Amino acid sequence: MKALRAGFDRIDKRITRWMARYGVLLLRVSLGVVFLWFGILKFFPGLSPAQGLATQTIDTLTMGRLSPGVSIVLLAAWESLIGVGLILGLFMRVTLLLLFVQMLGAITPLFLYPTQVFTHIPYAPTLEGQYIIKNIVLISAGIVIGATVRGGRLVSDPDAARGASSAH
Repeated sequence: MKALRAGFDRIDKRITRWMARYGVLLLRVSLGVVFLWFGILKFFPGLSPAQGLATQTIDTLTMGRLSPGVSIVLLAAWESLIGVGLILGLFMRVTLLLLFVQMLGAITPLFLYPTQVFTHIPYAPTLEGQYIIKNIVLISAGIVIGATVRGGRLVSDPDAARGASSAH
């Protein structure tokens, strides 16, 4: 039983080291793919399920200064730029700033149009509401990625992590 436990511990440590080494990279690239994919869809009218609500929200936030056609192209370019920045790891501070500003805009329909994003306010979201609420995960991913822009990284060794936290 002791040998089995030791074998499991070795495998667990190896897997955990791999996750610590590649987790943030995979998170950054996969988040970038999501933004690029959703951004590109918005360049093609009718393909993005968020198009109508997005243009309505932008119209409200800009007090009608941008036409729906212009606003959707700007949003498509914005999201695509975030995606490319994340995938390539370029200009991460600016990329993450764009992401967080975009997320602020993306959640505003919850407050501006609650009857469109909930069938029963506030606990039963529509499909559009679910689309918005899932952004909590995207925001959290951005925060984790942001924690590494100054060279930080995940550490799989609890002793090393405790030593690093007590050094501050």
